[in-house]
Amino acid sequence: MPARRTLLNHRILVLYLTLMMGAGVFANEKGRFLGAEESEPPAWFRQSFLDFEEDVREAAANHKRVMLYFHQANCPYCSLLVKENFTRPDIVAVMRNNLESVAINMWGDREVIAPDGKHYTEKSLAAALKVNYTPTLVFLDEHGDIALRLNGYYPPERFQLALDYVTGHKEKELDFHAYLASRQAVKTTGGLHPEPFFLPPPYALARNSLPASRPLAVFFEQADCTDCDRLHERVLADPDTRALVEKFESVQLDMAADTPVITPGGQRTTASAWARDLNLGYAPSIVFFDRKGKEVMSIDAFLKTFHVQSVFDYVLQEAYLREPSFQRFLSERAGRLRDEGIDVDIWSD
Repeated sequence: MPARRTLLNHRILVLYLTLMMGAGVFANEKGRFLGAEESEPPAWFRQSFLDFEEDVREAAANHKRVMLYFHQANCPYCSLLVKENFTRPDIVAVMRNNLESVAINMWGDREVIAPDGKHYTEKSLAAALKVNYTPTLVFLDEHGDIALRLNGYYPPERFQLALDYVTGHKEKELDFHAYLASRQAVKTTGGLHPEPFFLPPPYALARNSLPASRPLAVFFEQADCTDCDRLHERVLADPDTRALVEKFESVQLDMAADTPVITPGGQRTTASAWARDLNLGYAPSIVFFDRKGKEVMSIDAFLKTFHVQSVFDYVLQEAYLREPSFQRFLSERAGRLRDEGIDVDIWSD
């Protein structure tokens, strides 16, 4: 009987150790990295020596402007731009006839001469221009000044409007936000999506005299807006997203409405005028402010769940104080999550 009990205890011990070893292996298993996709700039892009003084001058002589396309490896948003926008015949025709397009690897080491004659590498130019997202598109006028900048992916229909704005030299007449408003009917059907974490009016957001206890996220949206629907129904419905958003003070504004607002800096304005001052060209846009009312960054283009969560986390942690590059923070955050055994899918809703 004692021998049988000893054998049973031995088997139990072996089973326990096996389970513990398995649990240890599982705990240390690195999470997967999903959603990355490679792409190449179109063959019709300019084969530039990256001397933008020369590029701007030659383009102007041919009645064209220069577009700088900042991209990086493993960027599904860049791939979407190439596949959806840069293959449409109408878009391609406008770009080839009116623009000299130049691709820049935001982590590249090639030497660049900026329009003002200053020397950079590709990555130092991206840092100087505070490129937070890829793709970022910078359209230069005939003097090398920025006529328009798109921070992230714009779907084809809205991208066409951006091309019309730049190629028509409309920046000399009105800002991009006003141009979009003039080209698109104000949508009034339906309503904005309510969320329990949105603060009710009045929107007295001033925090310039007394710091708030939490950072601020201002959601600029529109009625009858497909991308706003996607933000609420997919991105904000994710429990991890909501957990981050709920650590902010958040307000929702109709960017086409005359709703009274006191900005974080203490100025009295309206939602539509504030959106115009911020030159927001995409709905939904989210603008982030720190506890003292200083603007930190914004989301003003198409982003999926992981990147939206990462922006909220970046602002919440005040990580911008130690790491000015949002893209480097993204890599750190993805690595940290994967080390915890969590899969990172950068292209999932």
